[in-house]
Amino acid sequence: MSTLRLGTRRSALATTQSTWVADRLRALGHEVELVEVTTEGDRDQSTPLAQLGGTGVFVSALREALVDGRVDLAVHSLKDLPTAPDAATVVAAVPVREDPRDALVARDGLTLGELPVGSTVGTGSPRRRAQLAALGLGLEVADLRGNVDTRLRAVSEGRLDAVVLAAAGLRRLGRAAEVTELLDPLQMLPAPGQGALAVEVRTDDAATAAVVAALEDPDTRACTTAERTLLAVLEAGCSAPVGALAEVVEGMEGPELSLRAVVAAADGSADLRRSLVGEVDDPAGLGRRLAHLLLEDGAADLMHEPPASPDPVSGGPDQMSTTEPLVTERAP
Repeated sequence: MSTLRLGTRRSALATTQSTWVADRLRALGHEVELVEVTTEGDRDQSTPLAQLGGTGVFVSALREALVDGRVDLAVHSLKDLPTAPDAATVVAAVPVREDPRDALVARDGLTLGELPVGSTVGTGSPRRRAQLAALGLGLEVADLRGNVDTRLRAVSEGRLDAVVLAAAGLRRLGRAAEVTELLDPLQMLPAPGQGALAVEVRTDDAATAAVVAALEDPDTRACTTAERTLLAVLEAGCSAPVGALAEVVEGMEGPELSLRAVVAAADGSADLRRSLVGEVDDPAGLGRRLAHLLLEDGAADLMHEPPASPDPVSGGPDQMSTTEPLVTERAP
């Protein structure tokens, strides 16, 4: 096979992730060339992602490059990939997952619980914003865009007290030492697919698909399929206040798939948490069942409440705090 052209965004994190995939393909004896593709999300670093159309804005340009034949494969952060199938492309491999948790980087080495009331925490994610508010810690949440360096500088230069980022990205960039706390999923469930990569090829390119398939990790595929199916059934976009985490665990009769999810009101005034266990070989079925349980218990009402209008300077409402009891019951 000729040299594989791998499409990547030009950010440091995207290039690092794409290089990780390229190196594994090279180890299998394939020649790989990285091809930079600029997306709308990369060009516009000031508009909130939700207004640009969610994290899917990072995907469309890469898919166009695939379909046009400018590249043979593309690497995405799986959490950015829309759940709706694309007829022209297919995810040929989901490699082994990095740490799926969210990470706090705070001034003076503080943890989330140690931040004083009124501290400003930066994030561009409605999911993180809602879950931070639901904790009732009296934090002010500021809208934040930009690459990892830009976000971390907001703390080091004193403009914010802390930021919340994906642990996986910090690990891949070699900056895990700057994390002051890895947030327990009991506090903050990650985005569906967080920490995992998707390697996408053209639907009609069986040769490249066969090469890429060697990178597949079955457990990661099962977990992320359950999480993303839940998101799809909820009809929630990538930027909705929905968190989910699936894990392969040891059950009484062997491995099984455990799935936890949260749907939160945009202002954090309430959240709905549920969990179910199912078969590892039916992750989509597990995701559908948990989504229907959440919908039966009122998830749609929480998701469709009008979001607060964040002020990118002050961080939105004067104080993001819980005003009603949290809904935290679990399914039997």
